[in-house]
Amino acid sequence: MADFVKVASSDEISPGECKIAQVDDKTIALYNVDGQFYATDNTCLHRGGPLGEGSLKGAIVTCPLHGWQYDVTNGSNAMNPSISVATYPVKAEGESIMVKL
Repeated sequence: MADFVKVASSDEISPGECKIAQVDDKTIALYNVDGQFYATDNTCLHRGGPLGEGSLKGAIVTCPLHGWQYDVTNGSNAMNPSISVATYPVKAEGESIMVKL
């Protein structure tokens, strides 16, 4: 199983913001929800929109292409919880945001 990899510094993502990061050959989206960091796959299940470029309100990210919404804490779709984007473990070590694929 892969180790945690640094993907960002905590000062790069203010509360309520999203960021796209690259981990090996995988593109993920990072989120800061009131100082707690989360990571999901960056690809919306609807039409492949970049979730890391979406808007974040509380723990809900809205895809910038067609408005699909996901809970970043567990990846579930806000309208249909039976579908979800992949989520990844995140931890903070000092100023480093670390993700494990």
